[in-house]
Amino acid sequence: MNLENPASLKIWLDFIHPPLMLALLATSIYALYLGIKIRKTRNAEGELKKELIKGRFNVRHYQVGSLLLGLMVIGTLIGMGSTYINEHKLFFGPHLLTGLSMTGMIAVSASLSPWMQKGHDWARNTHIVLNVALLGLFTWQAVSGLEILQRIISKM
Repeated sequence: MNLENPASLKIWLDFIHPPLMLALLATSIYALYLGIKIRKTRNAEGELKKELIKGRFNVRHYQVGSLLLGLMVIGTLIGMGSTYINEHKLFFGPHLLTGLSMTGMIAVSASLSPWMQKGHDWARNTHIVLNVALLGLFTWQAVSGLEILQRIISKM
């Protein structure tokens, strides 16, 4: 199928994915902060624990994580879709493969929530390992994505 796009649509398609993903990277760092606060709350005692509970870090972390899951899936689809529409193919390389792996990792990480809510440490530890790896990959994706964006801009 050959999809022809007006030039203005092509430009918009190329520039939706990068800012969305950079915003998600920043949001991921915030989710990490909230996760650290949850662990600190869980390990605290006495008045400190009471004070930390007021921060509702667990609720905020769950909400931010849910948002991240949904927007990462959408962002992945937008990136792949805009590349396919504009170039009539996907570029099978590290950026695509890492992005797809990250999407799978965040889905698995989120799927551990029922076990974490029941207090299973194996689920919490797996969640943490997956998300630390995800954040590392996300940082690399930002760098490689900016390189791709520079190539797109240089072709304009």
